[in-house]
Amino acid sequence: PKMKEDSCLQAALLCLGMLCYSHALSTGLLNQSRPSLHGHREKGKEGQVLHRSKRGWVWNQFFVIEEYTGPDPVLVGRLHSDIDSGDGNIKYILSGEGAGIIFVIDDKSGNIHATKTLDREERAQYTLTAQAVDRNTNRPLEPPSEFIVKVQDINDNPPEFLHENYHANVPERSNVGTSVIQVTASDADDPTYGNSAKLVYSILEGQPYFSVEAQTGIIRTALPNMDREAKEEYHVVIQAKDMGGHMGGLSGTTKVTITLTDVNDNPPKFPQSVYQMSVSEAAIPGEEVGRVKAKDPDIGENGLVAYSIIDGDGMDMFEITTDYETQEGVVKLKKTLDYETKKSYNLKVEAANVHIDPKFISNGPFKDTVTVKIAVEDADEPPMFLKPGYIFEVQENAASGTVVGKIHAKDPDAANSAIRYSIDRHTDLERYFVINAEDGNIKTIKALDREEIPWHNISVFAVEVQKQHQEAKVPVSIKVVDVNDNAPKFAAAYEAFVCENARSNQQFITISADDKDDSANGPRFIFSLPPEIIHNPNFTLRDNRDNTASVLVRREGFSRQKQDLYLLPIVISDGGLPPLSSTNTLTIRVCGCDSSGSLLSCSAEAFVLNAGLSTGALIAILACIVILLVIVVLFVTLKRQKKEPLIVFEEEDVRENIITYDDEGGGEEDTEAFDIATLQNPDGINGFIPRKDIKPEYQYMPRPGLRPAPNSVDVDDFINTRIQEADNDPTAPPYDSIQIYGYEGRGSVAGSLSSLESATTDSDLDYDYLQNWGPRFKKLADLYGSKDTFDDDS
Repeated sequence: PKMKEDSCLQAALLCLGMLCYSHALSTGLLNQSRPSLHGHREKGKEGQVLHRSKRGWVWNQFFVIEEYTGPDPVLVGRLHSDIDSGDGNIKYILSGEGAGIIFVIDDKSGNIHATKTLDREERAQYTLTAQAVDRNTNRPLEPPSEFIVKVQDINDNPPEFLHENYHANVPERSNVGTSVIQVTASDADDPTYGNSAKLVYSILEGQPYFSVEAQTGIIRTALPNMDREAKEEYHVVIQAKDMGGHMGGLSGTTKVTITLTDVNDNPPKFPQSVYQMSVSEAAIPGEEVGRVKAKDPDIGENGLVAYSIIDGDGMDMFEITTDYETQEGVVKLKKTLDYETKKSYNLKVEAANVHIDPKFISNGPFKDTVTVKIAVEDADEPPMFLKPGYIFEVQENAASGTVVGKIHAKDPDAANSAIRYSIDRHTDLERYFVINAEDGNIKTIKALDREEIPWHNISVFAVEVQKQHQEAKVPVSIKVVDVNDNAPKFAAAYEAFVCENARSNQQFITISADDKDDSANGPRFIFSLPPEIIHNPNFTLRDNRDNTASVLVRREGFSRQKQDLYLLPIVISDGGLPPLSSTNTLTIRVCGCDSSGSLLSCSAEAFVLNAGLSTGALIAILACIVILLVIVVLFVTLKRQKKEPLIVFEEEDVRENIITYDDEGGGEEDTEAFDIATLQNPDGINGFIPRKDIKPEYQYMPRPGLRPAPNSVDVDDFINTRIQEADNDPTAPPYDSIQIYGYEGRGSVAGSLSSLESATTDSDLDYDYLQNWGPRFKKLADLYGSKDTFDDDS
């Protein structure tokens, strides 16, 4: 039915447009003439001839309905010039926007048609230019003129909302008419023509909770006291309809999701009136006992609950805190419990909202209370000492077995088990004490010395006899009381000095004393001389009554030659009961002093030297002796350095080694040892010793012709040549240096092959075995073998 109504509406509008167009043609709106240079007459109603000037064409706006879907092109209008006589000589030309594509013109009649369906929402108007020219010459007969073709709107666009879905929030229990959100729709049709773009809003879903304003699209609450806890989210459908909401209008819809936000309109409520809990008496303070929870349907800060204990006999023993993550009240132990003293406690716990909304104070009170009953459970407890710690006193040097003190512990349980005591030996490694396991009496095992250990800190265990795992530990401090058992002594190792020229009653040292005993048995100290020397002619003692004493000279004049050392016994008594005393010896040396009393020397030897020489003179003599010794040492050193270069060093010896043959010897071991003494200069034997204090200034060059050929096998010639060169060489040492190959090494099985000892005498050795030693010894075999052969032949 709706599509049928739209088709009828479009047909009616099309007919209306055609009628308007026909009326325009009949009234000359579309083809008006302009004043012509050649006027003509026009007969009036009464036959009067009227003269009017020819008008040029002035185009009004043409209209064409959008979305026309008829079978034939739509006639938009007609162009006609007054100079057109109808003979076809005038040609009409159309140009501009859409000319030839959308709009076409009959160049003879001037009729303009629209060949395509037009959409006003795509383009609302077109600007065209009309021109009349001579068909044969194309000469313009009329000046070009512009005109506008407007596309006439029809209601072909439904309203559209800006968003397909809207989301909005509104507090629960809001008053009726509270604004929630405004939705807006738009219509693409022409708002200036008809009611095609006039929109009206209405609510399709969401009643009776919400309403919408028809003209503005504002959604408001329509029901009072909407409760979030009952229903939190609502879905509302809003419709926008054009044509002012009348029949035949187009419409569009959108969805709006409205959420009720929470307000604190519900107080917390405990689900039960009494909570039962239990806790062991062995629990430590801070341990959790149990939890309570008050339910509040509100959320966020509106549902926050704080818990507190407001009454009960367990207010001092328990406390409650709030766990804001779980919204629970946590009951914790505050103090240590004792089942034997009290077996149960009652608490009155209150739960109250943290944040309260004044607008809903009438819904209160926003708190609730509950009773919490806590039962104390019995636990097997360890023994308990009557005191947290014990302090005893015992005199030092007390006999073994002296009672120090007694400790006591009991079993706090109802069974009241028997207790046994023991000392922690880690705290009494020297085993000074022992404890009676049954009654807890502590005694000494050996004597105590306050001056060594003034306090003994031990630990004592108490263990239940029936349950060995239950034990307790208590610290015991034992003070060793001082006894006057140490006599006073000198505070330091004093050594006094008195001048030979000391005056009578002159003080030369002040002494003090030290006592290892406690202050009660120590100072004040009393100083005195023994009775047998109280009338000592040399020194006297004065007690200063401040735990010090001064030693004074009784007579004038001392002599180191007669006596340089005095020993003065001094008696020191302490203030103990009974007092103790000791005799201490003070060593006094007699010293030489100058006139101001400054010490110079305290030895008798120094006194003898001082009789002839002063100290300055002795120092000067010693300095001279040291200087003389230094000069002598330097002189001897320089003299040795001058003579040393005149002696030829061993490294400078000129030595010649015998040239080795192509025979195999003992390797490196052949040169391990040589003796140069066997070839000393023969002149030295006769007592002739060449001078060694003159070093040659030039190098000796051996004379040519003296050196034998390298391939010579005559050892005698070789040695004699070297001896002659050494004797005639002024740069050589005064002895011959020839290396003796007297050691063939451990690696040769042939023994010694040296011919030095057999060079001047004949040997009876048989050298035939050299023929069997291979090519390396061929030359030796030929040498000795040929000689033997020659001797045999002769």
